[in-house]
Amino acid sequence: MRAIIQRVTHSSVNIDGKEIAHIGKGLNILLGVGPDDTEENARQMAYKIAHLRIFSDEAGKMNLSVCDVQGQAIVVSQFTLYADTRRGHRPSFVGAAGPDIASPLCDRFVVFLQEQGVPCQTGVFGAHMQVEIGNDGPVTILLEI
Repeated sequence: MRAIIQRVTHSSVNIDGKEIAHIGKGLNILLGVGPDDTEENARQMAYKIAHLRIFSDEAGKMNLSVCDVQGQAIVVSQFTLYADTRRGHRPSFVGAAGPDIASPLCDRFVVFLQEQGVPCQTGVFGAHMQVEIGNDGPVTILLEI
């Protein structure tokens, strides 16, 4: 399981010109699922992200988690995180899990993140989305479990 975690001032997801998700301060999480990923991977990823200290404290040090700052998260499924670009110019996505595995694991990840106290909104699995990300800092973290 792979995630791109971005600390944001705001983030939103639009489909066909209609906003389906919007948050203020928090995290935009682009989540990729591999074919061997399990529910336990989703649980570990959610725990790690919920407690990742990437928000600034009063001294300006990254010492607070999204839970500490009462932030929210938008979770967007992102099979392209498994792109293989070693050969040619067109990425291969054979390393990504198929929808039968990825969709339920994305859903479970969101549940696990909410259980950690992070309010979540989501994109729509498999939809063509426009994601607006107000990256704060910028702070962008790549996490793989």
